[in-house]
Amino acid sequence: MFQREFAQRLVAKPGDKMYCRLSANTQLLARVDHLMKVGRNNFRPPPQVESSVVRIEPRNPPPSIDFQEWDGLLRICFVRKNKTLGSLFRTKTVLEVLEKNYRIHCALNSQEVPAEFDIKEQVSSILTTSGKGECRPKNMDIEDFLRVLETFNTNGIHFT
Repeated sequence: MFQREFAQRLVAKPGDKMYCRLSANTQLLARVDHLMKVGRNNFRPPPQVESSVVRIEPRNPPPSIDFQEWDGLLRICFVRKNKTLGSLFRTKTVLEVLEKNYRIHCALNSQEVPAEFDIKEQVSSILTTSGKGECRPKNMDIEDFLRVLETFNTNGIHFT
């Protein structure tokens, strides 16, 4: 049993007003169902909030992804969930972090960073090839985020 607003965030689907990073993370790892509402009059003394009962069934086996990478992607995407992915990934701070991570990845794998490497062009081409550059995180489901993460990782760009 959870506070109603928290329960609504857990079970929110893409496109819902309450859909957020919590929803995506929870639904990646578990199947979440809203079972029933519990009114405040069922308690003595009555609390100031409404409650809901939610069923959370863990997915078995859990998806085989790097959860730090996954969370890094979702942090960027849900900073402003109404913006397109293209505009989210064009911000200066995001590009700086991605470039730093790319250089670290190359160094760890004994790869040379190309002299004409431009992270902005690389990210733009990745979003174009994935077809998700104009998508908004609030409307993307788990499979969409997994595809974006896989496309970035395939091209050597990581979020941790």
